[in-house]
Amino acid sequence: MTKLKGLVSMVSELRAERTNLVNQLRHVDAALSVLGKLSGGSSYTSPRRTLSAAGRRRISLAQKVRWAKQAGKGQGAAAGPKRKLSVAARRRIAAAQRARWARFRAQKKS
Repeated sequence: MTKLKGLVSMVSELRAERTNLVNQLRHVDAALSVLGKLSGGSSYTSPRRTLSAAGRRRISLAQKVRWAKQAGKGQGAAAGPKRKLSVAARRRIAAAQRARWARFRAQKKS
């Protein structure tokens, strides 16, 4: 029987502690609501709006135009025609590269 009396007293202590904690939580909730009103409204963030693919594309193109202006290329137009290497120049570069690789492989063998 003494074990039951000890158990009953423990249960009553736990209930008192629970009541205490509930009261403290009420105080915290009240403080949060007051602080939420001070910060200018609700304490949650509103859901974000979604943007259509067309809208994202328009924004993207406008940003690219701004970047082009900043780089000094005008309104997004090309700065001029692309320069191309002649066939002879490409052959010289390729031959030089083959020679470099041949030297590299020769060094690796020795």
